[in-house]
Amino acid sequence: METKIGVLALQGAVKEHMNMIHEVGAVGIAIKRKEQLTGIDGIIIPGGESTTIGKMMRKYGLIEEIRSFAMSGKPIFGTCAGLIVLANEIDSGEEAHLSLMNMRVSRNAFGRQKESFETVLSIKGIPQPVRAVFIRAPLIQKVGIGIEVLATYHDRIVAARQGLLLATSFHPELTDDTSLHSYFLQMVLESRSSVKG
Repeated sequence: METKIGVLALQGAVKEHMNMIHEVGAVGIAIKRKEQLTGIDGIIIPGGESTTIGKMMRKYGLIEEIRSFAMSGKPIFGTCAGLIVLANEIDSGEEAHLSLMNMRVSRNAFGRQKESFETVLSIKGIPQPVRAVFIRAPLIQKVGIGIEVLATYHDRIVAARQGLLLATSFHPELTDDTSLHSYFLQMVLESRSSVKG
C-alpha cells in the first residue's frame, strides 16, 4: 500500500517538499482543505510566515482537524514556520496555533533574509551529516517534558522531536539532501504499522 504524506499548501515551499516526498518513495498530496486529511499517513507543515499560516488554518477549519490528526497517532513534521505552528509557546506574544509540541520558540532568531545561510548539522538518529538552509529561521528557546533535542547549532536548539512530532528551524527541502524526509517517512511507516498492530 502506498504511503501518502500531505503538505499543508497554504504558503511556503510546498513544491520542494512534494519533490522530496517523491524522492524518498512516498506520494505527496497538497492539503488545502480539512477533507483532504482523510487517508493521509503523515503531514508536513512547511515554512512561510507563521502568523499568516495560522490565520489561514483557522479560516479553513484546519486547526482542530490537524490536532485530531496528531492525536490519532499520525506524524507531523514542521519546518521553519511549521516549527512555530507546532509550538505551545511563542516568545513574541503571538497566539500559539496547534500547541502540540511542549516548547517555547523565538521567531526570526537567526536574523533577517539577508542573514540566511547554509550549514551541515549532526542530527540524532541520522548517521550522516545533514545539509540545512536557514532563512529567517526560528529557534527553540526552551523544551519541556517529552521533547528530545535532535540537533543544535552553536549550542542553540534547531531540531527536536516529541513522539510523532518532528520540528526543524531550517529548510531541509531546499537542498538535495533527503535525510530528514527519509527520517520522517520512517516515523510514518512505524506509526502506520503500530496502528495496524
